[in-house]
This record gives sequence, C-alpha cells and structure tokens, in this order.
Amino acid sequence: MNNNIHRALRAKNPRRAFSHAWLILSLLSLSASAQTTNDTLTILMHQLEDIEVSAKRVQQTTLSTTIVHGDELNRDNTGQNLPYLLTTTPGLQVTSDDGLGVGYTYFRVRGTDHTRINMTVNEVPLNDQESQTVFWVNMTDMSSSVSQIDVQRGVGTSTSGSAFGASLNMQTNMLDSVSRLSIAFNGGMYNTFREMINAHASISNRWMMNARFTKVNSDGFLYRTGSDLYSWYGDIGWYGEHTQVILRAFGGSEHTGMGWEGVDYNTAYGINGADRRYNPAGEYTVPDSNGNDSVVYYPNQTDNYSQQHAQLAINHRFTPRLSLTATLHYTHGGGYYEQYKRKKYSYWGLGQSGKSYGMYQKWLDNHFAGFIISGKYISEPVDVQIGAAANNYIGHHWGQLEYLATPLPEPLPVHYEYYRNAANKIDANAYAKANWRIIHRAQEKLAIYGDLQYRFVRYSLWGINDETMTALPLTRDYHFFNPKAGLTYQNQGHTLSASFAIANRDPSRSNYTENIAYDAATGTYTGDMPKAETLYDYELGYQYVHPVFTVGANLYFMDYDNQLVLTGEYNDVGNYLTTNVKDSYRMGAELTAAVRPTDWFRWEGNIVISRNKIRNYKQYIDLYDDQDNWNWIGRDSVVGETTIAFSPTITAMSLFTFDYKGFLATIQTNVTGRQFLDNTMDANAMLKAFTTTNVNLQYELPMKQWLGKHRGVPDLKLLCQINNIFNAKFASNGGAEASRFLDGSRCTWYYAQAGINVHAGFVVTF
Repeated sequence: MNNNIHRALRAKNPRRAFSHAWLILSLLSLSASAQTTNDTLTILMHQLEDIEVSAKRVQQTTLSTTIVHGDELNRDNTGQNLPYLLTTTPGLQVTSDDGLGVGYTYFRVRGTDHTRINMTVNEVPLNDQESQTVFWVNMTDMSSSVSQIDVQRGVGTSTSGSAFGASLNMQTNMLDSVSRLSIAFNGGMYNTFREMINAHASISNRWMMNARFTKVNSDGFLYRTGSDLYSWYGDIGWYGEHTQVILRAFGGSEHTGMGWEGVDYNTAYGINGADRRYNPAGEYTVPDSNGNDSVVYYPNQTDNYSQQHAQLAINHRFTPRLSLTATLHYTHGGGYYEQYKRKKYSYWGLGQSGKSYGMYQKWLDNHFAGFIISGKYISEPVDVQIGAAANNYIGHHWGQLEYLATPLPEPLPVHYEYYRNAANKIDANAYAKANWRIIHRAQEKLAIYGDLQYRFVRYSLWGINDETMTALPLTRDYHFFNPKAGLTYQNQGHTLSASFAIANRDPSRSNYTENIAYDAATGTYTGDMPKAETLYDYELGYQYVHPVFTVGANLYFMDYDNQLVLTGEYNDVGNYLTTNVKDSYRMGAELTAAVRPTDWFRWEGNIVISRNKIRNYKQYIDLYDDQDNWNWIGRDSVVGETTIAFSPTITAMSLFTFDYKGFLATIQTNVTGRQFLDNTMDANAMLKAFTTTNVNLQYELPMKQWLGKHRGVPDLKLLCQINNIFNAKFASNGGAEASRFLDGSRCTWYYAQAGINVHAGFVVTF
C-alpha cells in the first residue's frame, strides 16, 4: 500500500498553524486598541438599527415560528453542533454519527428530514445544492457568530431556495457600540475540548468588525469516531447614515472518524452487557501467530472536508419607507472520505468476479456562487417586498482505488481513478409578498399576508454513475410556483393566525444516481425516475400572552403529492434511500406553554402530537430462512395505510430556568416517541421511545464587585453542562433492509447515543 499520500494528507500544515496564531494575536491587539465609541457613534447606532429593521424580510406573524437569540442559543454551547442547541423547538429531533453531537449531526422537524429543510445565513443558501443538506461538522461552533435564528415549521416565507417542511434562517449581524473580546474553554468526557476566541470591535464612527476562531476536538462516544475540527468567522462593515456595506467570510475544516455503519439492536441498547461504543467501521480480520483470526481496524477510516464562504452585502435606505438589499456570495468546498472495505470488484469498475478488501477514496470539489436582491417598502397600512435570486453550482466527483488486498493479474495504476462525474445546477427565483394591516388601532390588529414565488431549477449530471458504474447523462428542468396566503388577528394579548401555502421541491442527487440507470444502446432510463414533490400546508394557530404566563396551540395539516419518503435502507456512506409515494400526509397539534411567576424562575414546555401516514402504500419484502444461511424463500408485501418512517407520534420538551444573582441553572427534558425504521410499521424494525435530561449550571463571578469597576476588569463565567444526566441508553437513528426472516426478525442497524457525559469550562469577556 502506498502510504505517502496518507502521510501527506495527515501532516500538520505550518501555514495553517501560523495563520491561526496570527488571527488570535490580531484579535487580542484589536480588542486592546479599540476604544468605547463616543456619543456620535451611539446616535449612529439608532440609525443603523432603522436600516437593519428595513432590511428584514416581510412575513406573517404565526405561531409556527421559533426565534432563538444568540445569548439563548449559546447558553448550553460546549462544542456540540448547532442543531443540538435548538432542541427547545417544538417537534425538532437531533441525532449524530459519533453519539455526542460533535461529529456528523442531523435533525428533523415534524418528521421532515434535514434535506427538506431550507437553511440560510443572512439570506444566502447554505444547503449543499446536490445533497440538499447542511453538514454542520464543516462549520463547528457557528452558533458563536449567530445573533439570531428563525426556525420556521411548515412552509416558510419566500427567500432563497425552497422551504419544504421547515426552514432555518441565521443572522450574523451584530450592531453594538461596545468593543469586547471573549475567550471560552471547556473540556469534558471522551476527550472533548472546545477553545474559542471571539472579538467585536467598533472602529471609529463608521466601521465595525467581528472575528472568531474555534477549535473542537473529541474522541466521540463510539470508538474511532473522533473529530478534529476548526472554524472561523469574520466580517467588517462600513455603516453610513443610510447605507451599510458588509463583507463577511467564514469557513471550517473537519477530519472525522466514520460512524455511519450502525450496530445491532443488542449493542445499541447495551443488552446483556454489550459495549455500546462498538463501531464496526474499518473492521477486518487477519491471522495471528496461532493461525486464528484476529480482529483489526483500518486506522484511516476517515472523512476529510473543508469549506469557505464569502458574502458581500449592501443595504441602502432611500427614504424611511423604501430600502434595498443586495448580496453577492461564493462558496467553495472540497475533500474526500477514505474506506477500507470488502467489495465486489464490479464496485470499482473492474471486470473480475468475486470480492476483495480495498482501500478507496471518494473525492468532491464544488463551487457555488450567485446574487440576491430585494426591495422593501414599509408604511402604516402595508409592507411590500419584491426580490429575486440566481445561483449557479458546479460539482466534481471522482473515486480513487489506492490498494487491493488481492493482487490483480495486471497491477493497477497509482491512484487508479475508477469513476468521475460532474454536475451543474442553476437555481433562480423571483417573489413578491405583502403584509396589509386592515385594522391597526390600539391593541386590535388585523393583517392579511400574501406571498407569490416562481422558482426555476435546471440540474445536469454527466460522467460515470458511481452507483452503477455506467454513464448517466441527465438534464432535468423544473418550474415551480409557490404561493402562500395568511390572516392574523391580534387583540389584548390574543393572537389568531391561519395560513395556506404550496411548496415544491426538486429531487436530490442521490434520488437520481441510486434509483435510475441509463441504457446507452436505447438512450432510455431504467428504474423509477424520481418526481418532484409538492406540499399543501394548512396551519391554524392561537396564542394568549399574559404578563405571567403564555399558552398556545398550532394545528397543521401537511398534504403531500409524490413525497420522497425514507425507505430505511442506506448506501455505503450512510445516506438513506428514498422513494416517491403518491399520497401521504402529516398532521398534528403543537401545544406550547410558559410561566414566569417571579423574576428568577421560568418554566416553558411544548408537546407535539402527530399522525404521519402514507395512503395506499405498497412495499415488497424479500423472505429468507434465517440470518445464518440467507436462503431466499420468496417475497411478501405490505399494502395499505402505513406510518411514515422516522416520524414519532409524540415529542415533548420541558425547560426549567433559575436565574438569581449571577447564578443560572437550567433543566431541560426531551421526550421522543417510538419511530419505525421503514414504512412497514414492523415492531422488529423500530427505535424505542426515549427521554433525555440535560442540566446546565453557570455562575458569573462578581469580578467588578471584588476588583472595582475599572476598565480592564473582565467578566468571568464558570459553567458545567451535564448531558443525559439519568444515563438513558438509547438510539436516535437507524435503518432496516427490505427483507424478513421466517421467525419474523429483521436485518436492522442502530446508532447508539452517549449516556451521561459532563463538560465544564469558563468564558472570559474583556
């Protein structure tokens, strides 16, 4: 085996180390030199806030939106990826490959998986254009640079991309006249460490900047799922009386061990003393000195990727009522994953029959660029916003076979390239929306909202399909019309809202590559060509806000045409396979409540009860005699109405918050009902219901009381985070093959999550 490439790829980069040190020194010197702004800048801040308000989107006031501010978002931040910090959101579930939430992390909202959730940063699309998801491991600790997140359940307001079931919109703008520098450190179980330095500076009367660098390391809960991550964020802005010009750049890099193969039921749940940390990735056997097989693990079974983003935004206010926002953006990402695995020779496009262990790498290099523009007019009776966006994506994919355990008659070339393909995606949209306040007097308000969006998508794919090792020339055009209308009535603390929306979504790359094949002789496709999905979303909500308590209820009915549902099966990198179903729906009730009887105590909670069904579903299942012999017996089928996979009937959250004289304590409990691993409603292919409780303790030392209110006296906060304090043994994800054995058992796999884990650290702010 050629190890030179591995040593080169794993070697530490002295330029990177130098750039990290330079960044930290720059932040320290900047914070030390920046001075508290004068009265002129304080006055300017009010003008900037007006510009910022005018730049925000027009949208309906609904009860299906959760707004999370930066301070609240980072309260429990000890290195887990951002979805884990949003678990107070009704109906939001999280899972991770490494079991801790530090490595690859995913989430669902109302049972809708992350590939159907539209995510943006400052209105710029964040979803990968082919897989249509966000890999949070590429941007660890992004929450430390976020000022606010809007989580919209259901079809959200028009923006870049397409919200299909949920949307997550992040803002990084921070308007503050006070310069500050924060340094954070925490360490915990499984050798998990996070170091972060974050600076905000007001420079003269017109300039502001933010900069952050974070390093996160962890061994992971599962063996060999360690993470070596870093991320950075920076922006600099010129703030005039009527204009803002902001340049932003952020990115990150990840080196993680693989944990996507899953384990059996007994291992995942620790039955009969099974080691829940067991990870089969990279496992193979070699004979020992006595001729017996000895289990060993390939040491570089890893995923390696980096990504960089750049945004240039201009906000201009022509009059107090009329404003314009324009943004240019560019994203570059690249990397590979490496596996040592037993495969058929045909997997690598080799003509020989049989199987062999091979070490191979799959590479990706992509570029994504575009512009976004929107104009907004606000007045007493009506707000109107018109916008458009155009984006272009180019992605290159290729695979390299580096080593075969069984030599071939003819040796392979060095870095043998066994497939290469490329894709281009053009995504453009235009929209107009308005919020008309019919009644706007005293405490009584009545508003009508309308939103019309046209979206065009062209996706082209060419080269060798790495799933079938055959050519796959493909071009598909989509024209989508996405309308939305709503009504909101508010009076003396009562809010009633109703809305209807239509959303459409194009299939992702894997929907094509894993479901169809191209016949070059006839020029036709075989298999099931994936169809675009359509969602009809009905929402009805009520909320009452009292000075002491708040109660609310939101009813939803999400009716799908050709929904792409997860089958429970997955490919060799852990991506789940899907299929179109003609008629399906999700319906439920989201109940929320909060009470604050005193200034130092608050309780809030929510419960979501849902029904998630496929009508007239049919799935064939292969029958085998047993798991030892795998003799095929025949086929069976599941017909009729069935529950959609990974869609729990009940989820709930409870959060107690105690805040008294610098001491803050929270107790958060999340409950997730049982979930089926496929669409057969088979009790032998199911995730058990589970409950987790996390406790967060913080104390802000009275430094200024001890040392005096002198300039340079820092704020010092100590914190301790205890996750899964009752040590629940649970799995939050899994899968199942479309087969069954005569005894009724299934071939299933599960992703075990960590039991109790403790992290502690501090935050110093100058």
